[in-house]
Amino acid sequence: MILSDRTIRSMISKGTLKVSGLSESQIQPASVDLTLGTSFRRMHPHQVSVISLEEPVAEEVFTSERVIMPPQSFLLATTNEVIELPANVSAFVEGRSSIGRMGLFIQNAGWVDPGFKGEITLELFNANHVPIELHSGRRICQLVFAEMDQPAVNPYAGKYQGQKGATGSRIYEDVENPRMNRLTK
Repeated sequence: MILSDRTIRSMISKGTLKVSGLSESQIQPASVDLTLGTSFRRMHPHQVSVISLEEPVAEEVFTSERVIMPPQSFLLATTNEVIELPANVSAFVEGRSSIGRMGLFIQNAGWVDPGFKGEITLELFNANHVPIELHSGRRICQLVFAEMDQPAVNPYAGKYQGQKGATGSRIYEDVENPRMNRLTK
């Protein structure tokens, strides 16, 4: 079941759902708008020719109130808001339609597990043929909350729990990484 604005307000007032710094205008009929933060990451310009899933990616980390994304470029960003989901609620991250219509695609792998706490790292892609200017504080995406049939037995406690700032991939920490397997044996 998707949560309504009434249920979202009720859960926030009870403290069972937490979204820091949220204004009333950010609560939509069936979602909450989140705003763009000031933390960003992009692939280091001198990255090796191949990105490996087995090692950290060379990235450039920076903060800014304003960013210009070149055409066909990829950037990690973060939200200003910190969220905390209870064990019985998950969330979908969706880009705002008005922004998508300009060619800016916003994702975060699309899913936030129950029990997650932290800022949301957004994956931005400028699919347009012209640069797009972004400003901190602008509504950038929305969270759609879904109530689960039961609370999760094991709420999220993974490698991104408590993340702050635009957080790069930590896929190299996965158990199927052969290098990680050698380190744990």
